[in-house]
Amino acid sequence: MTDALDEPTRDVQRVLVVTAHPDDVDFGAAGTVATWTAGGADVAYCVCTSGEASGEPNAPPGETARTREAEQRAAAEEVGVREVFFLRHPDGRLTPSLELRRDITRVIRRFRPHRVLTWSPEINWEFLVTSHPDHRAAGEAALAAVYPDARNPHAHPELLANEGLQPWTVSELWLADGPPERRNRVVDVTDVFPAKLAALRAHRSQTGHLPDLEGDTRGWLAATARRFGLPEGRLAETFQVVNTA
Repeated sequence: MTDALDEPTRDVQRVLVVTAHPDDVDFGAAGTVATWTAGGADVAYCVCTSGEASGEPNAPPGETARTREAEQRAAAEEVGVREVFFLRHPDGRLTPSLELRRDITRVIRRFRPHRVLTWSPEINWEFLVTSHPDHRAAGEAALAAVYPDARNPHAHPELLANEGLQPWTVSELWLADGPPERRNRVVDVTDVFPAKLAALRAHRSQTGHLPDLEGDTRGWLAATARRFGLPEGRLAETFQVVNTA
């Protein structure tokens, strides 16, 4: 249990969310994103792959990628996010490479966020299915981009020399789906649940076949809220928050 209930922070004007696939943010953090945009924050998404490994076996990967990118853009609009960056690294083969670190660093220096939300590089042994290797690779690369790469003028020097992208220090890192015992921040998403559900439904290729998307989503958010001490009937998302200033 934690009493670290999240409250709007006035000095957090821009937030970047880094995920491995289209739909990751909507399953794991779209309610939280909706609370931030409702509070006036400018939130952008950086998606490392285009989800092309999730289509029908005979579907052309390029067609699946276009579908999933369009779905993610539509889902982003449902929670007030206007800008989505796609890095187009290979789905199912993501690694925390120097190339991925550089590409995330580029987005950080362009967007200049005060907070970055990404997936934990650790395994959540209580619910292994969400600890996909791509998720953890995106988290590890984003962590390295936040510290030390984005703030270090000597990291990926071509970004400064060729693109004029000045170093930028991210003050706060939020990690989703890490081990439950490490989570120290709870976000009450009860009032924005309809927006989260609409974002999930925008991913028709991934959620259209689910018989009770609303009930299942409400159920796991309610269980999370109870586990972390919120009153009965509330819905919550939880994170590990790290000061990176």
